[in-house]
Amino acid sequence: MFGLTRRVVFRVLRPKTICRQFASQAINQMLMLQQMDICADQPSRGLVIGVYADEEDKNDAGILTAAGWRYNVQKTNGRLIEVLRMSGPMPKRGEARLLFAIEPERVPYYSVVAVVGLGKECLGYNPYEVLDEQKEAIRRSVAKACQILAELDTDRIEVENCGHAESAAEGAALGIWAYQEMRDPKTRIYVPSIDLYALKDEPCDIEGWRIGLQKAAAQNLTRQLQEMPSNLLTPTAFAQNVVEVLCKSGVNVEVKVEGWAESQSMHAFLAVGKASCEPPIFLELSYYGTCAEERPIVLVGQGITFDAGGLCLKEREELYHMRGDMTGAAVVVATCRAVAGLRLPVNIRGLIPLCENVVGCNSFRPGDMVKSMNGKTIEVQCTDHEDVLVLADALLYGQNFCPKCIIDIGTCSGYMRQALDEAACGVFTNSEILWQQIKHASMHTGDRVWRFPLWNYYSKAVRAGQRSDVQNYGIGRGGRPCKAAAFLREFVPCGQWMHIDATNVMVTNGIDFEYLRRGMAGRPTRTLIEFIAQTICKDTAPKMGK
Repeated sequence: MFGLTRRVVFRVLRPKTICRQFASQAINQMLMLQQMDICADQPSRGLVIGVYADEEDKNDAGILTAAGWRYNVQKTNGRLIEVLRMSGPMPKRGEARLLFAIEPERVPYYSVVAVVGLGKECLGYNPYEVLDEQKEAIRRSVAKACQILAELDTDRIEVENCGHAESAAEGAALGIWAYQEMRDPKTRIYVPSIDLYALKDEPCDIEGWRIGLQKAAAQNLTRQLQEMPSNLLTPTAFAQNVVEVLCKSGVNVEVKVEGWAESQSMHAFLAVGKASCEPPIFLELSYYGTCAEERPIVLVGQGITFDAGGLCLKEREELYHMRGDMTGAAVVVATCRAVAGLRLPVNIRGLIPLCENVVGCNSFRPGDMVKSMNGKTIEVQCTDHEDVLVLADALLYGQNFCPKCIIDIGTCSGYMRQALDEAACGVFTNSEILWQQIKHASMHTGDRVWRFPLWNYYSKAVRAGQRSDVQNYGIGRGGRPCKAAAFLREFVPCGQWMHIDATNVMVTNGIDFEYLRRGMAGRPTRTLIEFIAQTICKDTAPKMGK
């Protein structure tokens, strides 16, 4: 009886086991088919939309931008704003909140939506910060969202204009960029494609988006040149890169060699580079956006591809970033390409003296005397302050083109970091008009500038030596950035001139500006482009918000 019972139980259980196995197989097949169906769809897409909210009020329900509200109503049936409000306080400026599968379709068109904080709706020009806070909020928040979406391997990111398409494009393009040419392709950071989000029959500022992409691409080009190792980006290699980049853009490039510089009596420039086995090179860039008779804007960029300090050797900590001592040259190259890409009706002449300041058997020494193009004798007090020597001859050469104005960009004094940190570039100018124009330009771009004095006090300090006409360091203990500008002023005999010291903004920590990763910053490229664009406009003054 016991054995029979066991057989009966066995016969009863067997069909159930077979059914369970069959059902399990069928379910697994259905799941596999669903997964295959999902995987066969188009690559993942992300959408970035903005929300206005008072950052100090945690109970603020938030107001979506116009494009965000249309997406909320038409594509999600109002679900997006409900989920956003349930997820907690509204995101602040520089923050993004991700919402997944927010659309009712089984396979949504946008797999993830990033809602970015834009602050209050009334944000605008702040005269105390000398900044358009609305545009800066758009750049910061859009960049943060794009960086997060890139970490999720999102193939394509569409960004709504958030109230200003140009700023949105700048934030997106700057935020996802990273220098990784030397890395293994398998370990590189994924860089998605970006585009402007727009609906059919709805107006969109595609021109503003295009301008923003051009400016961001220019700053990224500056960052790329800054980041390149100095053993790869020698003066000769820099010249080759410039020819490849600019000749495609309609900018003429003339490469002048050491013999030409000697014929021009550029002895101050040649003295800096004579210790290196890499020969010095002088680049002359020409862009004609209007009639040839129109006087050009002359841009001078300091091009020291590596600055070891010469015999007055720099500290080890400083040497690491000295591959970026050609920041001025990179800014001029990128600006010329952007001006050509935007087809601005202006003539530009770019002058870039390229060399290396290293230690060698032929190094120039403290106490040496060199002559500039205009015959002034310069006493070399410190070989680590060679920046002004390189720029001096280029400034004198720029007078040959009868310019509207001369703008030089260099990294002349590390003391700028103690003065301004990463907040702004230092500006020295003999023209109130140029100062107002560059200030207005920096307010729009968020890459601010601050004016320093160009007083006779500092001119006397660099002319105090009895052995020479000027000294490259001067007497006194402080005011090094002002003395460097006063030295350069000695080589600008007439006309409007502006000196931009970008030493303190050459490197960024990746925290203060969400749209710039840690490393070389590429500043002040966008501000210089905006400055040139505003010189051809009548009304460039900032407008106060209501």
